[in-house]
Amino acid sequence: MNYSEIKFCDIANGAGVRTTLFVSGCRHHCPHCFNPGTWAFDSGEAYTPEVEDKILASLEPAYVDGLTLLGGEPFEPENQRALIALLERVRAERPGKNVWAYSGFTFDQLADGPSRAHTDDVMRMLSLVDVLVDGPFVQDLKDITLRFRGSSNQRIIDVPRSLAAGEVCLWEDDPLFTTHTW
Repeated sequence: MNYSEIKFCDIANGAGVRTTLFVSGCRHHCPHCFNPGTWAFDSGEAYTPEVEDKILASLEPAYVDGLTLLGGEPFEPENQRALIALLERVRAERPGKNVWAYSGFTFDQLADGPSRAHTDDVMRMLSLVDVLVDGPFVQDLKDITLRFRGSSNQRIIDVPRSLAAGEVCLWEDDPLFTTHTW
């Protein structure tokens, strides 16, 4: 797996302060994608054990809330196994940190298929994610007032609740933000 960028102390891609890993490789090619430089699987740099160690170290401070995966497409089959290993380390070595993931696939495509992302590994990966922002970016539905998403078709999903319920359960934001008007 390759990655295009790692942002430390990111506050735009999930709740709180985060480390954000932009993986390489995406076949969605959404029109008006904010990050088309990540579409090629060989773009960026190699994801190595040293890179993974750096990510884990960045999650150590108490002020860092968690890790966010985006890209590219974290759920492309070529990225799943490396990200599962990373997420398993996060769970083991950084308990209490949450994991967000962004995907152009919908939760249903990931969990139930059919999609190229519905592999033998995808449910393990989903089980390690706390919040999933799902669905492709759609320019005609772009809305800059939306928190943590670019277009109104995208959902912010509480993954553990959704997996337990067998249906999509939306993430509940801090009431301060849900009552705030733009």
